[in-house]
This record gives sequence, structure tokens and C-alpha cells, in this order.
Amino acid sequence: MKKMLFVNLALLSLSVLAAPAQLKLVGDFDVEVTYNGKTGVVHIEQPSPFVVANERHAALADYRPNAGGWMRGTKPIGITAQECTTRNALKVETLKVKSSDQADAIIYENGKDYQLTPDWGTVGRLPNGRIQANQPVYFDYTYVKLRIDAVVLTKNGAFAVRTGVPHQANPSQAELLDGDVRLANIWINGCIPKLTDENLFPILETEFPKELRPAPHAAEKLIPKTYAKLKNGEKVKILAWGDSVTVGTFVPDWQHNRWQNQFVERLQKLFPQAQIELVTEAWGGYNTASYLAQPAGQIHNYNETVLAVKPDLVISEFVNDAGLNEQVVYDRYGKFLSDFTAIGAEWIILTPHYVRPDWMGLTSEKNIDNDPRGYVVALRKFAAEKNIALADAAMRYGRLWRQGIPYSSLMMNAINHPNPFGMKMFADALIDLF
Repeated sequence: MKKMLFVNLALLSLSVLAAPAQLKLVGDFDVEVTYNGKTGVVHIEQPSPFVVANERHAALADYRPNAGGWMRGTKPIGITAQECTTRNALKVETLKVKSSDQADAIIYENGKDYQLTPDWGTVGRLPNGRIQANQPVYFDYTYVKLRIDAVVLTKNGAFAVRTGVPHQANPSQAELLDGDVRLANIWINGCIPKLTDENLFPILETEFPKELRPAPHAAEKLIPKTYAKLKNGEKVKILAWGDSVTVGTFVPDWQHNRWQNQFVERLQKLFPQAQIELVTEAWGGYNTASYLAQPAGQIHNYNETVLAVKPDLVISEFVNDAGLNEQVVYDRYGKFLSDFTAIGAEWIILTPHYVRPDWMGLTSEKNIDNDPRGYVVALRKFAAEKNIALADAAMRYGRLWRQGIPYSSLMMNAINHPNPFGMKMFADALIDLF
């Protein structure tokens, strides 16, 4: 019954398409498109290679076998995505690590002088090799950038491809020409030898379904004191509390593009007379347990940096809590509920975005409406039982594939840091409550 509900909602949400286009692979990079009784074949350009020669690095980082793949050594600049690297972007067979940029340079050996992590493309110095600790090295390599192409129906009724602009980590969807109707997106996600079904994203929805949004007047019912202050033009202090996603300074123009700034700006437009103060308390790389463990006087002590702020409204975002089971959620978040109630604060729980598929136990970026993380399931249950406002950003992320968007294309670090559009998803989930 639930599956049928999703199908019906998808059809209801289509504002342009009468029915989704059907896509079928008929070649390595050839796609058969059937739409509105018409069939044709379009060709997708293979990933464009970018060639790098004599890229200088002042020293080669030591190989760290137990670190994440993106931290095991030096990052080739071409595949660097924010502080990480883009997975599967390096053509590993092209990498040369050299002693100089001259013709007589020593060509070092993988597995002997250095260790390459093939999928993440990092290069680490081995202790018994020929590369010295503070010795400059030079990289030659070829890599590809990520790309999102569009399969469109032109104003003349023909099928065509609009090629997206390549980017190291989070490419935008291809721009359309006047009269185009986007039928599907094609996800070029690294050095792929051919397309598979995982690269094909037909447009099933053009927006997040209204039927899945919170009930009308949710904020008025769930955070009545805050809502009344906003409506009456009073002072309202909002505390955004979270981890690196709430720190958010990795986003361009972060003063406007962080989720909390986008949300407050939109909230201010809804309540122009209100005097809204936004306070951010966030700790990148840590979670709620880290806050509770901080001694008094430390920079992120929970009592001093959260409760002592005495906010009217706390909005919590902790993707770093995603490993918690239901019992821990009920115990720890139950404490937070008691603490917030004691200081007169109301609470909105913001569910986390989707992160690297393998971290979530996902094998695909499609058919992922249901978040597999027990933490998210527990948050939804806890919020419903305790009558706490829930802004379900996770649900929005889970349906991006229906809009033709592979969610990993929104990650600035190719792992878990959303770009401005990804941040907007949080703000959308929050503003829906109002």
C-alpha cells in the first residue's frame, strides 16, 4: 500500500510531464528514450579527460593505511573536492609520481615507493621507498570531472541532450534551452567505462510532493510560544545547534547560504515585524555526546553554550548522531527535551541529509525514499510520540532521485557537506512547518 502511495504521489506532482519518460540502454553511451508514444535514441558524451603534467607537491604525505581513503596521502589537485577527493575521478593507470619535472626524472613505483588508494586517488609515501620525507615530487595524471546531462524534448518535438558543465564534486544540472522539457538526467559519476541503469535518472517528480509536507499550521501547534512571538512582532532568539553541517562555513557566501541563515531569512519574510536573533552553536566532526562530555568552562560545554543561551527555539541538526540506536535516541534526546522544557525553550528536530551511500548501507542513489538509518527512524518516532516539531530534511533528500538529482552531486566534499542547494533542503523542511 505504501509503495502504491508513492507512485500515485509521483504522478500527482508532475506539473509538465504527462507521464515519465522510459529510458533503455542500447549501447555503452546510447540511450533509447520513449515518451508520449514517441521513441528515439540519444548519445551521451563520454567523460572528458583532463590531463595534468608536472603537478608539484612540496612533499609527499606518509601513507596512512587506517585513515579514510581521502586522507591516506597527498591529494592530486585536479580531483580535490573541498578538503577531500572525488571518488573514482582519477584514471589510475595514468598516474606517474616523479622526482622532478625533467626528462631524466626518476619514476617511482606504486607499492614500493608510494601507495596509491585507487578509488580516492590519494598518494602516500612508503617508509622503505626511495622518496624522502621532505622531498618535492611531481604528478602526471589524467582525471575526469563529474557531470549531469539532460535528456530533453525540444520545442520542435525532438529528443536531444544538453551537456552539463563538468565539476570536481558537485556539478549543476545541465541548463535547458528555450522550449526544452527535461525528461531525464544522466549522471556521469567518474571514470565509467559505460552507462548503467544507475546513471539514468528519469524525472518522476518536479518538486517535493505537497502531500508529504507537514500538516497546515504545524508550527502554531507544535511550537506555540515561538509562533505567537513571531506573529506578534516580538523578539525571538533561535539557536541553531549542530555539527559541521551547521558550522557551514565551507559553503560559498556562507552568511547567506547556511541552512539556518536561509531559514531565518525566509522566516523573517513571513513575519516581517518579528525581531529574530539567530545564534549558531556548532562543532564540526562531533556529536551530541561530545557536547555532553565537555567539562565546564570548555568551548562547547552543553550547559554553557546551549542551555545558558536561553533560546526561545532550538533547532538541532546532528548527522554525526546517525549511528545512534533507538534506545540511545530516546534516552539522550529525552534528556534534551527535559532540559529545553526547563528553560522554557521549544524545539525543532532537523533530520539529517543523506551522506555517502556506503556509509548509509545504500548500493544505489535511486529507489531510496526510505532512509535506512535507524537514527532517522527513531527521530521520527520520538518526535511523533513526544509532540515535538520535526523538519524532515531526510525525507526530501530521499526523493531527490525522483527529481532526476543524484544526491551525492550536492556534496561539496564528495562525502557529507551539502552545497547551497543542499542547504536549501534543510531550510525548505523548516519553513514547511510555518
